[in-house]
Amino acid sequence: MLKRKTRHAIAMALALLLTGLSPSFLRAEDAIETAGIAAGVTAGNMWFIPAKAASVSIGALTGALSFLLTGNADLTKQIWQDTTQGPYVITADVAKQAVGERPELREKK
Repeated sequence: MLKRKTRHAIAMALALLLTGLSPSFLRAEDAIETAGIAAGVTAGNMWFIPAKAASVSIGALTGALSFLLTGNADLTKQIWQDTTQGPYVITADVAKQAVGERPELREKK
């Protein structure tokens, strides 16, 4: 019983230490903004991941079929590169790049 309490106390102390020493980029600037980004990324991935999986599957089959029909390895390689390159999931950084620079959201100093 004592070992369990000791482990629990050590884990709590470690968690508090890591939270206190964490870099500022790990902390949310605005809770509503963070929740909005998380909801948007989750909703986007709900549609994007199955679509990307279908695209990769169709591209792999199309590339193989193009090699069988033409024998052109360069064409097959290009089809595979075009359909299998990332991103595979939408992250906050990918979403920010897609939206672009939003001057109205920048803090005024």
